[in-house]
Amino acid sequence: MHYKESGGVDLQWQKEEKMAESSYNSKGEQMAWDDREIIAQFLCRDEAAIKNAADKYERYCSSIAYRILGNGEDVRECLNDTWLKLWESIPPTVPEILSAYVGKITRNLAINRYDHLHAGKRCGDSVDQSLEELKECASLAHDNVREEMDRRDLEEAINRYLDGLPSKKRQIFVRRYFYLDEIYQIAEHFHMTESAVKVGLHRMRKSLKIHLLKEGYHI
Repeated sequence: MHYKESGGVDLQWQKEEKMAESSYNSKGEQMAWDDREIIAQFLCRDEAAIKNAADKYERYCSSIAYRILGNGEDVRECLNDTWLKLWESIPPTVPEILSAYVGKITRNLAINRYDHLHAGKRCGDSVDQSLEELKECASLAHDNVREEMDRRDLEEAINRYLDGLPSKKRQIFVRRYFYLDEIYQIAEHFHMTESAVKVGLHRMRKSLKIHLLKEGYHI
């Protein structure tokens, strides 16, 4: 059965991803293959789709993976897994926004690899800190989500929260918890103090928990 992959909670993040992804293409030049053509190749089981996706999104995905893994060899293996996952998941999935879909795959694979490499260790690095911060709400996924439909309902609830945020706050949230930017990087990008960024993120996590409680999720 075919279905369109909206990206769930990533719907609100796709705007930020699309902007970020474009900065990794060659100065706005027209790409040899557009996303619709690449997706059509995957659906037709044309193996050229893998090469074309890699050609277009390698720099974008490398940037995501490197922020998490910080090691060239691990990044290369993560990217190889990304292209394989794309091949295995399209079809049945038909992404609405390919850049968002491939970025989500890379991020999840990189975090899984990071967890495997650091199992039983506490590194105290920026990735550890970002993931630790999200544990406040991440437990919701384990405590409340039992089936796919429940998971999608939770993602839509988080989506509604993100949709209600001002653009700047949403971008800060995305850069911290999707791209795993360090606090100082966010502060420099938005011309803020590090303290202001930390306070803002704390307030957003707190308000997200309140929002999810009102939506019927138990923390």
